[in-house]
Amino acid sequence: MTSLLRCSKESLIIAVSGKPGSGKTTLAKSLANELGLRYLSSGGIFREMASNMGVSLVELSKIAEENYDIDRYVDNYVRSEAVKGGVVVDGHISAWILRDIAHIKICAMAPLDVRARRIAERDNLVLNDVLEVVKSIEESESRRFKAIYNIDLNDYTVFDIIINTHTFNPRECLEIALKAISKVLDKCVSESL
Repeated sequence: MTSLLRCSKESLIIAVSGKPGSGKTTLAKSLANELGLRYLSSGGIFREMASNMGVSLVELSKIAEENYDIDRYVDNYVRSEAVKGGVVVDGHISAWILRDIAHIKICAMAPLDVRARRIAERDNLVLNDVLEVVKSIEESESRRFKAIYNIDLNDYTVFDIIINTHTFNPRECLEIALKAISKVLDKCVSESL
């Protein structure tokens, strides 16, 4: 955790990570809205890059496997914005890249079939196609982030809290996260006295 003396509701740095379709974006946006913080999406930056380059996410993932500068650019930008404080960062590896500055690192998780179904329904796509795309993206990210940062995406020890978004509905996930954030803020007050 970062220096608790710099911690207030307005200056919080919250990292929300999870695999595609895990509910991380829903949770991150809800937290930002509820707490009055900025919302920043590393996936949104990556999607914008793909669009600007005229390629799909899968294609950009493959390009990024050969050119680590793509991920480094996204992650450096996210980090430079996060250090300003007052932000909820939504990203597959936000907890890892912000591990030394985030006040709390939250993981949203759900089984693969649930995640794929959510994406298929959200984007009006065929479930089997989504399963293949999600697997491809996850495999690419696993290789890239291990090579670039030595991150093991299956090592959850970086997280302060893990929420199963299949077990709890979005409102319940928000309530759980807010309770954990409240505990972090309580520590800020008690340790600054």
